[in-house]
Amino acid sequence: MIDYITHTIETGGYPGIVLLMFLENVFPPLPSEIIVPFAGYAAAQGKLTLIGVVVSGTLGSVAGTFMWYLVARLFGEVRLRRLIDKYGRWITINQSEVTGAKNWFDRYGSRAVFFGRLIPAIRTLISIPAGLVCMPPLKFLLFTTLGSLLWVSVLTWLGVMLEAHYQLVDQFLTPVTDSIVAAIVAGYIWRVIRYKR
Repeated sequence: MIDYITHTIETGGYPGIVLLMFLENVFPPLPSEIIVPFAGYAAAQGKLTLIGVVVSGTLGSVAGTFMWYLVARLFGEVRLRRLIDKYGRWITINQSEVTGAKNWFDRYGSRAVFFGRLIPAIRTLISIPAGLVCMPPLKFLLFTTLGSLLWVSVLTWLGVMLEAHYQLVDQFLTPVTDSIVAAIVAGYIWRVIRYKR
C-alpha cells in the first residue's frame, strides 16, 4: 500500500493526491495519516508545492465527504440503513456507528461537521447525519472544507518536518509506515470478520 501511495503521488502529482484523499474518505483503510505526510515530504524536497499539497488534499477530502453527504441526503435514513445492512461489512460501517454519528450531530449541530473532520473515527461518518437531516449543502461544504483544510495542513506540516530529519526518516519511516498500514489492514479484516448488522 505504501508503494501504491508514493507511486500515485510521484506520478500523479496533485491529481493523484486528490484521488487518494477522495478514496480515503470512501474506503477508510486508505489512511490520510500516510497520504498527506508523504505529499508534504515531497513538497519539502521541491517536487511539489506546499500550497498545492494542501489545496489538492483538501479538495479530495471534501469531494469524498460530500459524496457521503449526497448519498445520505438522496437515500434518506431508511434506504441508507438498508444499504448499510447489505454492504456495510465491506465499507466497515454498521448501524450503531451511523446512530452514534447521528447522535453526535444532534448534540453539536453544524460544529460537528467541522470538528468531526479532525477526529479519525468520526471524519467520514459525520457526513451521513448531515445529509440525513438535510443540512444546507453550502453550509455543509463550508464547515467540512474548513475542518479538512485544518487537518490536511497539519498532516502536510508533519511531512515537511519529516524531510528536515531525513536521516531519521530514512532509517525509521519504512518500518513504521509498514506497521501502521499492516495494523490498518488487519483492523479492516477484523471488522469485516466481526461485522454485526
